[in-house]
Amino acid sequence: MVEDALAALRQIFAPPYRAVLWKTLGLTLALLGLAFISLHRLLILAFAHVLPAASQNAAAAWVATALSFLSGVGLIAGLAFLVTPVSFLVAGYFFDELAAAAEREFAPDRPPGRALPLPDSLWLSAKFATLSLLVNALALFFMLIPGLNAVAFFAANAYLSGRGYFEFAAARVVSFTELTKLRQRNELRILGAGLILAAFLAIPLLNLLTPLFGAAFMVRVAGRIVSRNYPPGGRFKPP
Repeated sequence: MVEDALAALRQIFAPPYRAVLWKTLGLTLALLGLAFISLHRLLILAFAHVLPAASQNAAAAWVATALSFLSGVGLIAGLAFLVTPVSFLVAGYFFDELAAAAEREFAPDRPPGRALPLPDSLWLSAKFATLSLLVNALALFFMLIPGLNAVAFFAANAYLSGRGYFEFAAARVVSFTELTKLRQRNELRILGAGLILAAFLAIPLLNLLTPLFGAAFMVRVAGRIVSRNYPPGGRFKPP
């Protein structure tokens, strides 16, 4: 699995992926920027109600400005909790293009996977983005508990990333019914892959490339799982 992760890391900077790299990075930054602006505006509105006299009182105005600055800094730090849900949204849009390139490098002798129908792709991305948002919001409550905060964040993202990207990759080659069976039979392996994805998510700036790395990595992991469960010849079972 570590070899698959290293191969995926090399691939995301290779020419076939490079064309998609800027598109995924641009969309990821755009969504994170939109989230930051929206949340910051909401906080500004909240401060306006808390400090209604800010426009007439110099001290209140100074406090409001300081709170606005501190909230901006806090939101920048808080964006780390939004990288995972945003990565699922971006992956849902670009996954088939990324997975096709990964399949050509990983298993050129096998039939390519099928592109997911748009409703299925949107459903998967929305499902895991929402779950990730809820779980990461819950993990914020552990921020005040030393030791548990990092563990909660890492464990939540390991589980969600492993399961989410596995379903994206496996759905290209098996039916959703078979996908559920595969996931249940290989939970530990998928969790192990999720731990690698969570470690990638924990690296600032590099984590913006999670949709690319997740696709390249999980196509390899899912390919090996499907091959092992559906012999002979390591061929994928068609959906």
